[in-house]
Amino acid sequence: VQLQASGGGLVQAGGSLRLSCVASGRSFSNDGMGWFRQAPGKEREFVAAIARRSLTTYYADSVKGRFTISGDNAKNTVYLQMNNLKPEDTAVYYCAATNMPTILEDDYHYWGQGTQVTVSS
Repeated sequence: VQLQASGGGLVQAGGSLRLSCVASGRSFSNDGMGWFRQAPGKEREFVAAIARRSLTTYYADSVKGRFTISGDNAKNTVYLQMNNLKPEDTAVYYCAATNMPTILEDDYHYWGQGTQVTVSS
């Protein structure tokens, strides 16, 4: 399974970005996909996750109401719509896949390469 994340960039505070994560590989059948982020000097943290079949979603408190995770199963793609971005959202964002959605980083088996999001004040 390979995960390819894209969509990062530089945006001003209050702006929006949409991240995409495309999964490929014949064996890809993981139900859970998530987004994590790692800011400079900090540990990687959970952002959002989705169950691809039930479309149940999970969010970190810091992004609730601003970020939306969604999926397109036909395209094996998960999106992270980020609105009202803040400078503290600046980080490298990683997508990941697991058998069942969880907020725990250690439960994810596959990881994308990361995409940089920078929010200027």
